[in-house]
Amino acid sequence: MSIDLLARHCAHGAPALDDAAIATLLPQVPDWQLDDDHLQREYAFRDYHETMAFVNALAWMIHQQDHHPQLWVRYRHCAVAWTTHSAGNRISENDFICAARADALYAQRERA
Repeated sequence: MSIDLLARHCAHGAPALDDAAIATLLPQVPDWQLDDDHLQREYAFRDYHETMAFVNALAWMIHQQDHHPQLWVRYRHCAVAWTTHSAGNRISENDFICAARADALYAQRERA
């Protein structure tokens, strides 16, 4: 069963997902990987300006969703790792929603 992640919004108190639910949602964000109860991905950019433009757009989306990842920003890269603290630092649907939204921001940058 497929969920339209981009149409959903983060919910406070989202529960941790079990392995079956994670396996169902992971194909919807194919560039993301599971690592130590985090959903993570690294994005590549042409230069620092493009990296920071993405980070600023990502920050706005994060603020709107009220769901905050770990970010690592370098000159031409930004790595993002999602986990849900209120779900015991496990992965929730919120993490997948934000991963899909981050990918949409990245794709929008590619079309510009």
